[in-house]
Amino acid sequence: MTLHWQDTQAEIHKVVVGPMDNNVFVVRCRESGDAVLIDAANEHELLLELCSSLGVRTVLETHGHWDHIQAIPAVRDAGYEVGVTAEDAAMLDSYDYLLEDESVIEVGRLRLHCIHTPGHTPGSMSFRLEGSPILFSGDTLFPGGPGATGFEGGDFDTIIESIEQRMFSPLPADTLVLPGHGDQTTIGTETPHLQEWIDRGW
Repeated sequence: MTLHWQDTQAEIHKVVVGPMDNNVFVVRCRESGDAVLIDAANEHELLLELCSSLGVRTVLETHGHWDHIQAIPAVRDAGYEVGVTAEDAAMLDSYDYLLEDESVIEVGRLRLHCIHTPGHTPGSMSFRLEGSPILFSGDTLFPGGPGATGFEGGDFDTIIESIEQRMFSPLPADTLVLPGHGDQTTIGTETPHLQEWIDRGW
């Protein structure tokens, strides 16, 4: 069973794929049955089964790192469009449309808000589910700190600013954070540790 979380409006399905144990999420509108897949990371046959069985209409990428994009050619070949930010688009061989800060992706009756959260990559994007306490943080925020910034295009000061200004300040403490790898956390759990992360520098 892939169902990870649900409320009256939405279902969130989760699978873990590939050598880097990437989290792949499907957000599904319970009223319409329409869904989106977040990060076509790997194991494309499994992801295509999910897309077919859960009513996926499009694919959203949190960022362009190789471990998050391995299944993109297969899902595009199967007819699903893929969206990524302009800043990270060059990391992909192919995509269909660009994601912009503060744009809204409609999934049936659901609304996913795009939040540009650079630092891990220049174009890292997080997604907030309107009406539910859910944030898909990609590799920007994990339990215990920010994502790695040592890769090309990464910047520690930028990721800290993204977390503080785009996540901690506006989002309620009970917001569930679903990252690109590993376990979930909440905004309230992580907020008190921001200064510790700044002091340690990673």
